[in-house]
Amino acid sequence: MAGHAQASTTPLLCLSLCLLLLPSAQRATGMYLDADGNHETFSGGTVPESFSVRSRNSSNSSGAGAAFCRLLSLQILDLSNNQLTGELPDCWWNLQALQFMDLSNNSFSGQIPAAKASHNCSIESLHLAGNSFTGLFPPVVEGCDSLGTLDIGSNRFFGAIPPWIGTKVPSLRILSLRSNDFTGEIPSELSRLSKLQLLDLANNRLTGAIPVAFGNLASMRNPEIVSSAASSLDGSNYQDRIDIIWKGQELIFQRTIRLLTGIDLSGNMLSQCIPEVLTKLQGLRFLNLSRNHLSCGIPQDIGSLKNLEFLDISWNELSGHIPQSISILSTLSIFNISNNHLSGKIPTGSQMQTLTDPSFYRNNSGLCGFPLEDCPNTSPASDEKTSEGEDQWLYYCVTAGVVFGFWLWFGLLFSIETWRSAVLFSVDGMQSKVMQKVSHLDQFISKSNNDRYT
Repeated sequence: MAGHAQASTTPLLCLSLCLLLLPSAQRATGMYLDADGNHETFSGGTVPESFSVRSRNSSNSSGAGAAFCRLLSLQILDLSNNQLTGELPDCWWNLQALQFMDLSNNSFSGQIPAAKASHNCSIESLHLAGNSFTGLFPPVVEGCDSLGTLDIGSNRFFGAIPPWIGTKVPSLRILSLRSNDFTGEIPSELSRLSKLQLLDLANNRLTGAIPVAFGNLASMRNPEIVSSAASSLDGSNYQDRIDIIWKGQELIFQRTIRLLTGIDLSGNMLSQCIPEVLTKLQGLRFLNLSRNHLSCGIPQDIGSLKNLEFLDISWNELSGHIPQSISILSTLSIFNISNNHLSGKIPTGSQMQTLTDPSFYRNNSGLCGFPLEDCPNTSPASDEKTSEGEDQWLYYCVTAGVVFGFWLWFGLLFSIETWRSAVLFSVDGMQSKVMQKVSHLDQFISKSNNDRYT
């Protein structure tokens, strides 16, 4: 997740001095501090006249951040889109009233410490994207039952994604770990996050298969769960936000964040098949699995994703035909399957006719049909061959019907005694008449011969 906005020309660098000069009574009340892009807001007390802002060329305020630890009732802290540097003080993670922290798009560095054993985590939204943080996955969020948004993209975190996320951070709705250096397999325990609506693990070094358990992600199966989710930030004048790559463009979602549901696993080293169970996630609006090593074919029930608007499975090793069910996705506006091993005719349909960009289908040697070249099987010779095949099937069907009818008649004759007696009596009668005719004919021939020689 990249930046929310371009940094201001006068970043906030003397903020800690302001905090130190606040009367203790004002520091004890609920407040929020917003210095996003240096659009400073300080709510909860009167900002003293000594509050000052230095230019970018001034010395930074590294090391002075400990002044924030005096704000015991601080609820919202937004320092995003500045040029702040240095490591974060450990005490920041022990502000028990803090609900929202956005430090994204600065130059912070160092590791995120583990919280104290007595730490009472009340944070609901944590944004650390676009910095230079390093180390393993931040252990400070373990046990944060209220944490709904965790965005630590575009940093230098490494190691495995811990399985405990699925149980120790149960309220997660948005999880973005994109553009780091995470390795290993995607833990199947993430499927236990019943409220998860956005999962972005793009541009790491993850391996293995996509967990089959992802088919159990409740909020992605039922979009009504997403729209009904509530947050304690709803009553404030502050709104959560997230940056995602949407249809190839980086966009900020804020007011409509609850309407967005999707998975981005692109730019990793994932392999094996695309799990068929992903087609049960009918709330998905985007699915990006591009630039991996996925094989097998496109799931046959892909048409079940009735809300899907953006599907990118390009740059993989997929083979086989495009499922016909893709043509019923009435909301699909981006469908990129380029650079695979797909073959056959591209399905047709009202929505498919709007996907006219040939580049989304290129480098699939066996693929044909609109918007690519016509398929070879549309030629007259192919039509004649198809007609011959249809005649052959008709012959087979007629032959099978005759054989079936004969054996059905024979079976009934054998099993019903009255029918059998009637048939045998008729046969005997016909045989007697035939013998009589033969006898008369024989006598006639003998008489004719005798007359000839007398």
